[in-house]
Amino acid sequence: MIMLGSVQDNEHGRLMNPPDEIGGTETRSVYLSVNDTDALHARAKAAGAEVVLDIEDKPYAGLGFTCRDLEGRIWDVGTYDPWRAK
Repeated sequence: MIMLGSVQDNEHGRLMNPPDEIGGTETRSVYLSVNDTDALHARAKAAGAEVVLDIEDKPYAGLGFTCRDLEGRIWDVGTYDPWRAK
């Protein structure tokens, strides 16, 4: 299990800064491997995510895109699976 959370006004939250407080840049990279990139792309756009790198076939294999969520976090999403046999 992986749990993700927003920056909160508490002891733990004071250890972090959201992207909008540090010039909009990201300080981590998350890749979400999915079976249906097209469906998640449509769902992310409908929910208000900003697609910053549009959906395309990636040179490292798989179909993917990159979006920014409503809190400014960057998400890489696609079908790439490093454990899948080539």
